[in-house]
Amino acid sequence: MPGTPPARRSVLRAAALVPAAGIGLTACSSDDGGGNRSAPTAPVDLGRQDEVAVGASKLYTDENVVVSRIAENEYKAFSTICTHAKCPINKLEGHKLICPCHGSQFDATDGKVLHEPATVPLQELPVKVEKGKIIAGPGA
Repeated sequence: MPGTPPARRSVLRAAALVPAAGIGLTACSSDDGGGNRSAPTAPVDLGRQDEVAVGASKLYTDENVVVSRIAENEYKAFSTICTHAKCPINKLEGHKLICPCHGSQFDATDGKVLHEPATVPLQELPVKVEKGKIIAGPGA
C-alpha cells in the first residue's frame, strides 16, 4: 500500500546489504594501496645492461618498466601500468607479467595481452643502451 511504512525486516535487510555492496566495489576497484601509477615521462637509467641476460626479462617496479633483452644488442621496454585498470604490475614470471588487481597477464617481450580482462597491449617505450646503461622512456 502506498504510504505504508516498510516492515522492520525489510529495513534491516537493506541496511545489511549496503556494507556488502561496498565490499564488492572495493574488491573491483583499481586501488592497489597507492604507489606510482604512471609510466616514465622522461628517460630513466635502469642500470647496467648486463643485468638483463640475453633471452631474459627484468621488471623495474620503482620505474614501472619491464625490459626484455631479445638479442645481444636488441632490447624491448614496456610500461608496466596495466591497460585494464591502471594498476602497477609487480610480478614477472619468466616473460609473463601478472597484474595484482584483476589478473591480467602480458608478454614482457612484445607487450601483448596473454590473459584478460585487459584487451589492450602494454605501452612500448623507447629503450637504448648508452655507456653500458639501459635507458628507457620518452626521449631515450
